[in-house]
Amino acid sequence: MSLPPLVEPAAELTVDEVRRYSRHLIIPDVGMDGQKRLKNAKVLCVGAGGLGSPGLMYMAAAGVGTLGIVEFDEVDESNLQRQVIHSQADIGKSKALSAKETVQGINPLVNVVLHEERLEADNVMDIFSQYDLIVDGTDNFATRYLVNDAAVLLNKPYIWGSIYRFDGQASVFWAEHGPCYRCLYPEPPPPGMVPSCAEGGVLGVLCASIGSIQVNEAIKLLAGIGDPLVGRLMIYDALEMQYRQVKVRKDPNCAVCGENPTVTELIDYEAFCGVVSEEAQEAAAGSTITPKQLKEWIDEDQKIEIIDVREPNEYEIVSIPGAKLIPKDQFLLGNALQDLPQDKRIVLHCKTGVRSAEVLAVLKSAGFADAVHVGGGVIGWVNQIEPEKPVY
Repeated sequence: MSLPPLVEPAAELTVDEVRRYSRHLIIPDVGMDGQKRLKNAKVLCVGAGGLGSPGLMYMAAAGVGTLGIVEFDEVDESNLQRQVIHSQADIGKSKALSAKETVQGINPLVNVVLHEERLEADNVMDIFSQYDLIVDGTDNFATRYLVNDAAVLLNKPYIWGSIYRFDGQASVFWAEHGPCYRCLYPEPPPPGMVPSCAEGGVLGVLCASIGSIQVNEAIKLLAGIGDPLVGRLMIYDALEMQYRQVKVRKDPNCAVCGENPTVTELIDYEAFCGVVSEEAQEAAAGSTITPKQLKEWIDEDQKIEIIDVREPNEYEIVSIPGAKLIPKDQFLLGNALQDLPQDKRIVLHCKTGVRSAEVLAVLKSAGFADAVHVGGGVIGWVNQIEPEKPVY
């Protein structure tokens, strides 16, 4: 659908701006009017990671006048495979500051506003209210629902993107003109069902593919051109090199944007989404050991069986000495239980402790009452016991 421009045009473009944006200005659909609207726009990017990197860089290059960045994390070496807004020299630096420096290096005419804090229910409304458009580059469900609900309550459009391994998705959610994120996904997936990028991986260049779609949609909304992805979900398969679209209709029974909404204020999104299930939390209570405790048990030659519940490709990167690989899904399917020793204490671990807690719940219900899992997983082991080994 065609929508009116989101912002009014700025009074003028300077001579320098005309030179810089000349390739936009000679496009009839953009022209001077569209570029002035971009100059006058205020866009907030939630996250300066995989999607935020191309998003911020191309919005800066396009001449978006004010770019806000919400980011609380620091640059890590593992980020550099996909977060191209950061460089080797930025490791350990604030991601927000690193992103700002890159943006200003691309276009010093852009005003960059930093929000170096975690986006939460107590600050999101104040931050969002300062901007015309939100670009969501988050990678967890709790923040996605927070972004959606705040945008609906403030009547703000936002552009959503998602990436995982070789697959990407993008859409524009604007409750005034179409569906919101909850219309597409009314409930979050069960805890542990959908791995994060940190657990499942992501092809680095996929970030550029989806991030550029998000910027394209931002320009269309701000300038009032083209047909935005409102009511449409764009799905990209990088392995098959296929794009396809799915229509997304506004749900009259939607909890936040429906005819009789039940969510009229922000909620506890961590509780709503849950990092691990209640069963896993109960199983882990009193049955969680530290990497140092595990090291002591190994040194004392205690009768334990260390089970790694990650995937084979993760096991190849780094492993705990003596650990036997049995992926999580083998426990969920019930295939692994019959092969577990009855005369040894089972010690489970994964990357950080989330998946192993879910498997621990399965073992507890199957009668392995003394089974435990390693809090912090193999990452905690490397950090505390074998720092010479790699992490991922």
